[in-house]
Amino acid sequence: MKHRYKPLVALLATVLLAVPLASCRGVPSAQSAAPEPVELTVFAAASMQESLNAAAELYRETNPGVTVTCNFDSSGTLKTQIAEGAVCDIFISAGQKQMNQLDGAADASVNTDGLDFILSDTRFDLVTNTVVLIVPEGNPAGITSFEDVNTDRVSLIALGNSDVPAGQYAQQIFVFLGMWDALNRDGKITFSSNVKEVAAQVAAAAVDCGVVYVSDAAATDAVEVAAQAPQGSHKPVNYPAAVLKASEHPEEAEAFLEFLKSDVCAEIFTGIGFGIPS
Repeated sequence: MKHRYKPLVALLATVLLAVPLASCRGVPSAQSAAPEPVELTVFAAASMQESLNAAAELYRETNPGVTVTCNFDSSGTLKTQIAEGAVCDIFISAGQKQMNQLDGAADASVNTDGLDFILSDTRFDLVTNTVVLIVPEGNPAGITSFEDVNTDRVSLIALGNSDVPAGQYAQQIFVFLGMWDALNRDGKITFSSNVKEVAAQVAAAAVDCGVVYVSDAAATDAVEVAAQAPQGSHKPVNYPAAVLKASEHPEEAEAFLEFLKSDVCAEIFTGIGFGIPS
């Protein structure tokens, strides 16, 4: 089945028309921008690339004194970069694990290195997502379920590696289905460093299928969604966001996170397949 989400370009055009409404909802206006130009650096999961870039562009329309620069990669890679001292104001992860590993308020069983990089009271879940199995456009192998991956229909599947939340969810799904060991034994898996690479391999028909988020399927040409992950087969997919303690602009960073909670940003996120936590 083909995804049915609105193209992001058309959606952004619609959202930009709503800029005056954003100010009415408490989004900072140009008049309240900081007197000196501010640049915020956001480290965000690769699956947020299209939607967060659109939100950042919209934010500049109403806050010309603030530039938001985004660095996208796997959450595990970003977490390592932050721990090694990379300049970053905001972290948005595709999983709780990577955020927990930087949160001094997290339990020692999950923050095993005792790292303390984020302002815990700014942390919240920004969006949710859905894990799906995608295939090249036209579905040449006739794949209709995750179970099909363990049949002759699939010679090779692309997954995120163990440092990528989408890869972790994929492993949970195939363990749940009793297929993980067989897929590894039969050499059916090729691992990628983030979900964008997985989606690109599927789009190029270099693999028979891949596991990504529904938002990646919506943002990628030449792929189709073949199936959603079976209910209960993996942990909930929540994207926590927080300001970093090392930020030189914590107030502006918090203001941007508040903007991401607005109705106008919710339209951007849901338009590409994300959900909004209740």
